[in-house]
Amino acid sequence: MDKLLLSFCIIGFGIALGYFIQIMVNRGKLNLEMGLDVLRIRLQKIGLLFFMPVTILLATWIVQIESPTLAAFPLVGLSAILLGGTLALATARLMRLENKKAGAFFACGSFTNIGSIGALVCFIFLGEEGFALVPIYKLLEETTYYSLGFPICKYLGSAEQSKERTFDRLKGLTKDPFIRATVSSLLIGGALNFSDIPRPEFFGVVNAIFIPVGTSLLLVSIGLAMRFRSVVNYLKECFSLSLIKFLLVPVVITSFAWSLGYGEIDHGIPLKVVLILSSMPVAFNALIPPSIYNLDIDLANSCWLFTTSCLVITLPILMFLLHLM
Repeated sequence: MDKLLLSFCIIGFGIALGYFIQIMVNRGKLNLEMGLDVLRIRLQKIGLLFFMPVTILLATWIVQIESPTLAAFPLVGLSAILLGGTLALATARLMRLENKKAGAFFACGSFTNIGSIGALVCFIFLGEEGFALVPIYKLLEETTYYSLGFPICKYLGSAEQSKERTFDRLKGLTKDPFIRATVSSLLIGGALNFSDIPRPEFFGVVNAIFIPVGTSLLLVSIGLAMRFRSVVNYLKECFSLSLIKFLLVPVVITSFAWSLGYGEIDHGIPLKVVLILSSMPVAFNALIPPSIYNLDIDLANSCWLFTTSCLVITLPILMFLLHLM
């Protein structure tokens, strides 16, 4: 129960603080030296380029990966992304959504909040051992978004689309500072792990502070851009997407992970990580393709907000299921 309350407190406080700042600035009651967009980007950079790389390195340093089947862990994460997108496209067709809505719905179905909320929940529920598996699970995430997610959204969008080629986007991944930071942290942490150099106990305290602080910064940045007004117009789409994100994808992907024997490894922690990460809400970056490809951004924003709010229901269920595993 304490872990559940801590999760709610960190997630709720971060998003609420960001939204409160947004309201105060828009009403003229709070003056910032920088705009809201600049503040949001700076918070994301601090979280993703400082706090997260440090925590990933320190957690990877002590993670124990004794089974060769964990080499398929990134493929499990990839499968969750592909399944969510496929089910979203199929549902959009069944609902007879026009292409602009279908594209936004697809983005919400495939793009999942693994890096901030998912990582935080893994840390609070499973400790550093669970948190260390998050970057491995999401290793193919960005590549999949750029190589498949963005092109499909572009195809479903209007004629006025970004002229940047898919190959150029993929090439740009190698220059992306966020991806470089994550990969570098994994490599350095992995090298320290294989070197058998013991990690000083003090670094456990550092991670216990850095993980919630880094995540909180990202959550505040999310709250700075929240929009509530359009949700009521997309309730059917929101409920349909929630069924995909919180039931169909977790059941299929967790069953897949169980068939790989992840429940027998390290007290079932890999299987528990898969259950948590495959049950996360829409990622904030699902709003990017709709904004650049002229898709229905209000639908995307509504699905993001609705599924994030569903954590109030999802997290207690996850906690119960984890105790049964």
